[in-house]
Amino acid sequence: MKSKKIYLVRHGQTDYNLKGIVQGSGIDADLNDRGRQQAVAFFEAFKHVKFDKVYTSTLKRTKQSVKAFLEMGLPHEEWAGLNEISWGSREGTIITPEEDAYYHEVIQKWQEGETGLRIEGGESPQDVFDRQKPVLSHILDQKEEKTILICMHGRAMRVLLCQILNYPLRCMDMFEHSNLCLYMINFTGSMFSIERFNDTRHLKELVST
Repeated sequence: MKSKKIYLVRHGQTDYNLKGIVQGSGIDADLNDRGRQQAVAFFEAFKHVKFDKVYTSTLKRTKQSVKAFLEMGLPHEEWAGLNEISWGSREGTIITPEEDAYYHEVIQKWQEGETGLRIEGGESPQDVFDRQKPVLSHILDQKEEKTILICMHGRAMRVLLCQILNYPLRCMDMFEHSNLCLYMINFTGSMFSIERFNDTRHLKELVST
């Protein structure tokens, strides 16, 4: 395997994000106005980068977040393995105080190492890890691709970062994220390192909401 520079970003804001509604892999939401502004800001900041390929999940919000790069004619692959975790019965709902307690109980168990625990009707972090693994192998096997852009989802990003850095999955919440944040990752051919961590400097000109 040869060295790579990986630009890993979370998708831009959706109305579900804005309203605090659980999204997950079962909700295929569009970006809202602010999400589209974030996508434009990211493109303006990084359109000079010579990306060899763009990778996204199969969900619209990731493809819309990198739309301007795709319109440049860059090669693109979409993988279900990069989709967000399935939040099962919680998807499409606003978390009530009762459900919030259940949600935090599940997160706490994950942090304690029970990363095979599935949320009701959904996936576990280990499930996400397992479906990401062949995608990551495929990406790393593309020797001609030196600089790539990957757009995916918050929880799934946390799992992927644990995978590439060889961290236990119980540590995934240490990787903070926000809409259209950037993790810049260097791969030497055998080791990964993070150059930028949850970087949102490219969004600084946007008006806060």
